[in-house]
Amino acid sequence: MKGSHSLVWARLLRFGIAAVWLINGLLCKVLHLVPRHEAIVARILGPTHAGLLTQSIGVAEIALGLWVLGGRNMKLTAAVQIALVLVMNVLEFWLAPDLLLWGRLNMGFAAEFAVLVYYQGFILKSD
Repeated sequence: MKGSHSLVWARLLRFGIAAVWLINGLLCKVLHLVPRHEAIVARILGPTHAGLLTQSIGVAEIALGLWVLGGRNMKLTAAVQIALVLVMNVLEFWLAPDLLLWGRLNMGFAAEFAVLVYYQGFILKSD
C-alpha cells in the first residue's frame, strides 16, 4: 500500500509540473492573456518579432508540458526543464527585473521550481 501511495504523489507532482508549462505556454503566451510575457521577450530578444517569438516560446512550453505528462525519459525531461527555467530566469533577472511579477525575487521561485523538478525527475519513482 505504501508504494501505491507514493505513486499517486509522484503522478500528482508530474501533473502539477506539466500544468505549469501548459498554463504558461497556452494562456500567458499563445493566447496573450499576460502581455508582460511579450514585453519580457521584447526586452531580451528585441521588439521586432516579440509577438511571434512569444507565441513560439508558448508552443514550445506546451510541448514540454505534454512531454512531462507523457512520463517518458523523465531524467532527460527534468534536466531540460531545469536548464530552461534557470537560463530564462537568469536572463530575466539581469535584463528585465522590472517586468517580472515579483522582480528579482522571481529567481528564488525559479530555483524552488527547479528543485521540485529535480526531485520529481531524479528522486521519485514514477510509473
